[in-house]
Amino acid sequence: MVIGELLEIGKTLIEGRDYIDPILESILVLSNLLEVDKSYIYIHLDEEVDRETEEKFIHIMEKRSHGYPLQYIFGEWDFMGLPLHVEEGVLIPRPETELMVEYIIEYISKYHRNEDIKVLDIGTGSGAIAISIGKYCPRTRVYGTDMEDIPIRVANINRNRYGLSNVSFYHGNLFEPLEDIGIDGEAQIIVSNPPYIRSEDMSTLQVEVREFEPKSALDGGRDGLDYYRKISIGGKRYLRPGGMLIYEIGYDQGKDVENILREQGFTCISILKDLQGHDRIVLGFLK
Repeated sequence: MVIGELLEIGKTLIEGRDYIDPILESILVLSNLLEVDKSYIYIHLDEEVDRETEEKFIHIMEKRSHGYPLQYIFGEWDFMGLPLHVEEGVLIPRPETELMVEYIIEYISKYHRNEDIKVLDIGTGSGAIAISIGKYCPRTRVYGTDMEDIPIRVANINRNRYGLSNVSFYHGNLFEPLEDIGIDGEAQIIVSNPPYIRSEDMSTLQVEVREFEPKSALDGGRDGLDYYRKISIGGKRYLRPGGMLIYEIGYDQGKDVENILREQGFTCISILKDLQGHDRIVLGFLK
């Protein structure tokens, strides 16, 4: 079978599903299997494909037809220009999270350029946030925590990939694994992209998210704010006076998270918007 025929099969298998571009995704999957750039696919539509590749391609597209995420199929996804290992059990890094990381990197460059500083990443998942900060701000010491086993293993795979001796990951709930390592009151920044979907809204998520991504990384409790409350309270032990606590949030949670920070004594609170004009980041500073 030639490339063009195989692409048509892939397109037929997944067309009609929401959030899917059948032609583009078929090209991405086949180029990944053939280990070629997608432009190669466009100009070699009459090239024969071996039987093993045919079977792998059809198997993958059948999985995709049920909503299985492309990121898990590839086992890798780009975040902040860094290819990262991803697999079932970790939240897939999102482009909107890059906005928060870019803000942090710019903040460090502006206010802590010549300092050795500490950053805590609470609920690290694949390690995308921690690794990006550690990679682009090499004078930072980054501590990531996660309550689940798979994210810690995946985060360490990604850390080792980039040889980041300034990034460490700890298994445990929120701040618990940091209690005995002697960094109380020493962090300049705490960052978190916590679970923030309301429990009652979990069933309305698109199938790719609802059926395959870890619920523990999505469900933020009855009002979606459980982890903002816990982290805002617990984080005060670890932040320096004037230290920054920064969150990714749901599009309609800006004012609620702002109020949580204010209740916990944070000041100079800002709400930043994403490229679609939605509230996406809330940050404040410890008095």
